Amino acid sequence: MRTILLVEDDLHLAEGLTLNLEAEGYQVVHVSDGTQAMPAFEKGMFDLVLMDIMLPGMDGLTICKKIRAAGHTLPVLFITARDETDQKIEGLLAGGDDYITKPFNVQELLARIAGIFRRQAWLAADEQVSDSYSFDGRTINFKTYEATGPGGKVVLTRKECMVVKYLVERAGEVVSRDQLLDAVWGYHAYPTNRTVDNFILKLRKIFEDDPKEPKYFETIRAVGYRFNRG
Repeated sequence: MRTILLVEDDLHLAEGLTLNLEAEGYQVVHVSDGTQAMPAFEKGMFDLVLMDIMLPGMDGLTICKKIRAAGHTLPVLFITARDETDQKIEGLLAGGDDYITKPFNVQELLARIAGIFRRQAWLAADEQVSDSYSFDGRTINFKTYEATGPGGKVVLTRKECMVVKYLVERAGEVVSRDQLLDAVWGYHAYPTNRTVDNFILKLRKIFEDDPKEPKYFETIRAVGYRFNRG
């Protein structure tokens, strides 16, 4: 049974979510204050964190950053009442895996959670690339999310790993932004193509000698990106 940590200060919403998640076979642990999130997280073994961004005590973005800084790679799904693209992208770059905007349909939320676990399994699979991949002196481990570039070792977020894996599996091919959005985030109705662009910019800072003159993560103007092994 998968266990979800629910961090939500709206008690009515939290109660409804708990009932629906438990009906789907998930075990749910709920806390209503941001300051309670990390202590609860450290006490349990969770498979996913479902968390509001706007919380009393400590906001969801800060909590997510603390989870990632501690080396935890479990998925984080944000709940937000604000339909602002910049905040959503900030959440994804902070290590979030997905978001859903209030008000939302519970079935959509359940589909998002199922999609996260499905893509998590794809990332862990080694059908086309092994657990560890090397190119031109750079390395990335798709199990541990550890990577090595010119600047040394870093730990990638799950989404960064997914973007790299999708491009690596199609090395030499031109991949559109929509293809990446659909494969990595699971649906087309995501913020904008800026989401992909921001992730590529971050990956260039990690893997390129000169991020402004990319050799490995190449932009194909008006189309998308191409990964070159070097």
